[in-house]
Amino acid sequence: MKKILVVLPVEKKHKERLERNSRECEFEYVNIKDVTGDKVQSADFIVGNVPCNYIRESPKLKLLQLNSAGTDNYTEPGVLAPGTILTNATGAYGKSVAEHMFAVMMTLQKKLHLYRDDRLKGGWNDYGTVTSIADATVVVVGLGNIGTHFAGMAKALGAHVIGVKRRPSVCPSQVDELFLMEDLKKVLPMADVVFSILPDTKATRQIYNKELFESMKRTGIFLNAGRGNAVDQEALLWALQNKRIMAAGLDVTNPEPLPAEHPLWQEENVLITPHVSGQYHLPETLDKIIEIAAANIEAYLSGKALINVVDMESGYCR
Repeated sequence: MKKILVVLPVEKKHKERLERNSRECEFEYVNIKDVTGDKVQSADFIVGNVPCNYIRESPKLKLLQLNSAGTDNYTEPGVLAPGTILTNATGAYGKSVAEHMFAVMMTLQKKLHLYRDDRLKGGWNDYGTVTSIADATVVVVGLGNIGTHFAGMAKALGAHVIGVKRRPSVCPSQVDELFLMEDLKKVLPMADVVFSILPDTKATRQIYNKELFESMKRTGIFLNAGRGNAVDQEALLWALQNKRIMAAGLDVTNPEPLPAEHPLWQEENVLITPHVSGQYHLPETLDKIIEIAAANIEAYLSGKALINVVDMESGYCR
């Protein structure tokens, strides 16, 4: 009998879905805060992002189903034993993260953050000209589920959308032009808005440096909802303070939480949210994660192909 450890905040309907076709398995549901190394080491399958140090190349673990799209440290040597399958939650977060960051973008475009700040002091100020998503050039860096969803929203409102991705492919209908990551420096000067949704990989860490921010339009808006370590935050701060870009919207920082004394908090044209665009704030996100997990458990038990299998070298889905 396979033992399955689930560390997500599941409801009755989620348990029923997970167990529907896996009746010969033993399920244990544990709050992530109560997870121990012993519970992790005794599991054949795990659903949820348990601490990497608890896994320690567990010889019993057959499948680790992450509740995140990013794979972070789980692909590092010494975490998973050879043969352990790692799957992620790609496909669950498109609507949630894209809509959150779209709201952040339009807030910055229309300067609503400044008017909101005036509420605290009874201000009645006119902050002048604004920008529009219609006819803007939007560069989406990372064309997975989230990036493609964001691209579709931008195109629907009249933007010219440029997609940037790792590997060549057919240009999706949500995108007008398609480029590769090595073209990033060439593409950024075209952008009125840059939306980055890059995962944490060796190739993406600190990719947004001073040189890239210098290449952007002075009226440009930079948005990041991928991983905070994709950005050289000192370079971003420099770009904002020196008016090299107009504004930034960040749902991820490095580190997290961003220290209260960090100067980014003091920048007028920065809107920071505490990594909340995903998670389970939109209830259907958890439903989708459970569906992915249930499908993968069933596929493993029946010897069929799993979905969202992560390539351990690149950190992306195969």
